[in-house]
Amino acid sequence: MTEKIPNVDFAIIGGSGTLSSDFPKNFAGVEILADNLFFATPYGQSPAFRLCAVDGKNFLTCKMHGWRNGVTRADSSRQIFWTFREAGVKKIFSESGVGTVNRLLNPRDLLIPDDYLDLSTRKDVQLDGRYLLIMRDALCPNLRGKLLEAAKKFYTGRIFERGICAVTDGRHFESPAEITMLKGYADIVGQSLAPEVYLAREIGACYANLSFVVNYGEGIRVWSHEVMKNIFFDDARLIGNILLDALKSIDAEQTCQCRALRKETLLKEIYDIE
Repeated sequence: MTEKIPNVDFAIIGGSGTLSSDFPKNFAGVEILADNLFFATPYGQSPAFRLCAVDGKNFLTCKMHGWRNGVTRADSSRQIFWTFREAGVKKIFSESGVGTVNRLLNPRDLLIPDDYLDLSTRKDVQLDGRYLLIMRDALCPNLRGKLLEAAKKFYTGRIFERGICAVTDGRHFESPAEITMLKGYADIVGQSLAPEVYLAREIGACYANLSFVVNYGEGIRVWSHEVMKNIFFDDARLIGNILLDALKSIDAEQTCQCRALRKETLLKEIYDIE
């Protein structure tokens, strides 16, 4: 059933880190206001959303970046961010399980990336082409700071407050040669940060990501699928708690430059924009 999109200021995009916890069910202080919400978008039916509340703040959330069989990852992203735009979302947190490029990183390290390197083929993912997107501070400094504060409350392991995330298409992991190529240019590698950074900027929303290292990049050190599975199941509540605590600490006001870093395109005739 297609639902009416609610008006909310906040959103959390769930990834592999929170999947096993059925986030945010059964988290302290969270109320599930509505479940299994599907919205009609120009790019197909959206993934299932939950409308939730914590500490007086309503937010939308979905699982695993909206990825599902039969829908391209590009369309999944469009469906999510079109919904966010219609809902009036202003601030977005996401989380991702990532691999290492930097040899000094280990599984169960937390990293809050401050920049990205897009090696995916999903670069031309937009909603309507209305804006020129300036990708300076694509990961909102204010939201990143809130994630860092929350992470320090809940996690005693290593936390890195900045780093560069290389984005690849997946679903395969990278080859040893690809990881070698990335050394010196990125610290971690994942599959979801782009196009989310572009779409967040297009809708004028602040966006930040919490990355949890789950495996070594190929050629750095042999890693175990069993260890990665254990991380997903053992640490899902940790990731969820950090996200919720960060959400509690923000308000809808945007004092950063995120919204100002999108400009009306000068190519209106090409995009048939009035």
